[in-house]
Amino acid sequence: MDENRGARDENNGDAAGVSESAARAARDLRVAFNRLRRRIREVSEAEDLTPSQLSALTLLSKSGAATTSGLAATEGVRPQSMAATLAALDQHGLIARSPDPGDGRRQLVTLTEAGRERVEGTRQARQEWLAQALHDRCTEAERQTVIEAMAVLERLTRP
Repeated sequence: MDENRGARDENNGDAAGVSESAARAARDLRVAFNRLRRRIREVSEAEDLTPSQLSALTLLSKSGAATTSGLAATEGVRPQSMAATLAALDQHGLIARSPDPGDGRRQLVTLTEAGRERVEGTRQARQEWLAQALHDRCTEAERQTVIEAMAVLERLTRP
């Protein structure tokens, strides 16, 4: 019998049909990831940008040129809120606007060189903090356990 399947099939009477260990792992993992995400964000938050502005910059970095309404839909905010976020980024010189070649009534938003540098600097600061925290606070064996656990967690991300 598949050892993993047997572990998944254990059910300690949970009404949802999920083992107690799976429910605890899910809860603990969610809490730890939320705390880690908050801590990583704190590391690189610039005083001159809000979390919403940093999020919009990161989204533009990943997706490339986009319209205000497209960004708003992706971020789950009203177009007016995204317009205000983009206006602040524009004031900082982090984005540029140009006419949409497919529809001259709309504008496409892209990152400027300064915007790309800000996103990369933020990404690098987060990476460096996490690597240093793992180095300072974990033993080699614990870091290896994290690496092994990541392989398991990666499986959860697949459909």
